[in-house]
Amino acid sequence: MEAVRLIEAGRRALAVTGGAPDVMAEAWQAQALARAVGGRLARCGPAELRTEARQLGEIGGLGTVVALDGPAVPVGVVRASLLTEVTDVHRALTALGDLLGEVGIALVGVACDTEDGLYWQCIEAIDAVDESLDRVHAMLRRLAEPPSEYGHERGTDGEHGGDRSGEPRPEGERAPGHERDGPRAVVRGAAESVARPS
Repeated sequence: MEAVRLIEAGRRALAVTGGAPDVMAEAWQAQALARAVGGRLARCGPAELRTEARQLGEIGGLGTVVALDGPAVPVGVVRASLLTEVTDVHRALTALGDLLGEVGIALVGVACDTEDGLYWQCIEAIDAVDESLDRVHAMLRRLAEPPSEYGHERGTDGEHGGDRSGEPRPEGERAPGHERDGPRAVVRGAAESVARPS
């Protein structure tokens, strides 16, 4: 399923949560989806995003956003496992940032109205969500930069835009195997397996 559709499904589910366990479950879902999108962009996304995307894909253990006794995340309904493509990178990152922001607000609400054990799990979850949101915002800033600010890919001969022959490539031509760059890239592939809470 396309990233924006999954993210919007997460936002709708979060909007109708009925209590702390549901909020924690949706926080787990959102973090799992953020990691999946980050992993996909790190492998196949625009080159200028790959450092932050890899960091997003590696943030925290998903167990940090699991409520006491585990959230109600039924087998087969982990949204991140349904991710198949990122059609519009900018739109997906914007939507993901909105989802993470809403999750953070919901977690603060739970933390302010709960007992000690769940409180500290909420704090850990808020930290993970904030870190993910920082990476998403960094990628959005990177996409907003003019191409000249992040330069050209180096060729194998060490020169900008060159190839093995030392000759510069014509404008718009990419080296063999080079993925499509830019915020409108379509990033496709089979969904990754998503770690479930133990």
